[in-house]
Amino acid sequence: MASTEIDALSQALARLPGFGPRSARRAVLHLLKKREGALIPLLRALESVNERLSTCSVCGNVDTRDPCSICADPRRDDRSIAVVEDVADLWALERSRLFPGRFHVLGGRLSALDGVRPEDLTIDRLVTRISQGGVDEVVLAMNATLEGQTTAHYIADRLENFPIRLTQLAHGLPVGGELDYLDDGTLAQALRARRPVS
Repeated sequence: MASTEIDALSQALARLPGFGPRSARRAVLHLLKKREGALIPLLRALESVNERLSTCSVCGNVDTRDPCSICADPRRDDRSIAVVEDVADLWALERSRLFPGRFHVLGGRLSALDGVRPEDLTIDRLVTRISQGGVDEVVLAMNATLEGQTTAHYIADRLENFPIRLTQLAHGLPVGGELDYLDDGTLAQALRARRPVS
């Protein structure tokens, strides 16, 4: 059997998404066998991210600098903002390389069952960003879940008096699906076929 430290490492990995106890043990064994090539670089990378990790004060992305690399990029289109539920959704859209604009991370979605209210999300910050002007389009890139669509409708109501075009991702996305789990082709089609919010 492994030492308590190695067992603790296995247990820590098992708590990560996509890992169970068996896959965590396999990952630990790989790290131990490939100490110089895998374990030590992983430790250095984790330490570096831990020391420098911050939340972007503009959009809510997670990065090692503030503002994040997306917000600091002068090539991005300031006139369009994609509103997403969380950072995983931002990263999924960014992976497609099809959205040239800015982002806004809500930090979740409205959910009466979970007690998530509008004030628990960054909706007020989004409204402030829009009220400062210069934005022509807001893309409501919510997940195709009941809570995601409820959140999109709430935001649409909050933004209806601004002179902007409100669009949302096409509903070719699977109902109940989450952006982080979709392939790039599906995301690309959803971005291309976005439509006005009624």
